Amino acid sequence: MNPRPVNVKALDNYELLICFQNGEQKIFDVKPLLSMPLYQPLKNINFFKMVKADGMCIYWNDCIDLCPDMVYTNSRPYLAVMKIE
Repeated sequence: MNPRPVNVKALDNYELLICFQNGEQKIFDVKPLLSMPLYQPLKNINFFKMVKADGMCIYWNDCIDLCPDMVYTNSRPYLAVMKIE
């Protein structure tokens, strides 16, 4: 079983920054899902930003959620970039 999401933050460009229970942080791109009827409400950026994680899955309401295994395996590692001035 893959680690489960414990925290999530909506980013610009319809991406999610997800913290998993093992401490990993990953980026999941939601854009490929937006053409599917179930996920079309997420095109509303204000609604998209209402995303939540409950230790089991990522969700927006009772009808729209993401499979935690799919999110984990289809996301990329979060590499924080330090800005040097």
